[in-house]
Amino acid sequence: MSKPVVGIVANTKLIDNQYPAQTCGTMNVEALAHVAGAVPMIIPATPECIDLDVIKNICDGFLLTGGRPNVHPEEYGHAATEAHGAFDRGRDQIALQLIRDCVDSGQPILGVCRGFQEFNVAMGGTLHPEIRDLPGRMNHRMPPDGTIEEKFALRHEIHLKPDSPFIRIFGSDEVLVNSLHGQGIEEPGERIIIDGHAPDGTPEAITIKGAPGFAMAVQWHPEYNAQSDPVSKPLFEAFGVALRAWQQGNALAAE
Repeated sequence: MSKPVVGIVANTKLIDNQYPAQTCGTMNVEALAHVAGAVPMIIPATPECIDLDVIKNICDGFLLTGGRPNVHPEEYGHAATEAHGAFDRGRDQIALQLIRDCVDSGQPILGVCRGFQEFNVAMGGTLHPEIRDLPGRMNHRMPPDGTIEEKFALRHEIHLKPDSPFIRIFGSDEVLVNSLHGQGIEEPGERIIIDGHAPDGTPEAITIKGAPGFAMAVQWHPEYNAQSDPVSKPLFEAFGVALRAWQQGNALAAE
């Protein structure tokens, strides 16, 4: 059997502040190839250039990665402010519809960081632009300086609710993860199940109620050190199992 194909929705980026490009972090590609056992395929965040129905037929599943641009607050009924940062409306248009389609069909989809936030918005939820400004919350942003290893270092625990499918994946109800995000869930979407929180109460792991297939998202970055990290590796392995099940004509739910 051939390896499953996973579409990675790219981020729009200006190179040298003038040349438009579609980008994807190499760590995401390597995690899919070496841990999930899949063939990564980058999908440009340019809605006018792609056909989602064609893409869904080509791919066995999708990875929605992190990215510096944020979901535009218009997507959840809020006005844009300086605190919301930069946006990528092309990715908004593709990713939000893709999540809804995959949730309906059971096609496997995994969200990471911005992808986690896209899951919530796609299900009707809202985001807070700066979690660290909320009373009692810690600063979840990545350190502004230091090496890649220092920026992606493990920083806090995640406490998982009883009977969460994440517990079956990780083998524990408490795991240690990195933290590189500024925004976070304000109000969860109608079908969003919050499976895990950081110690300060920030939602960090979610699934979608009633999803017939693998539909999971995390606020941290499991692509880093995915081949050996005890949390990242089983998450991408579980995604790979779901991808191969879909490839054989079966939707494999997280539950």
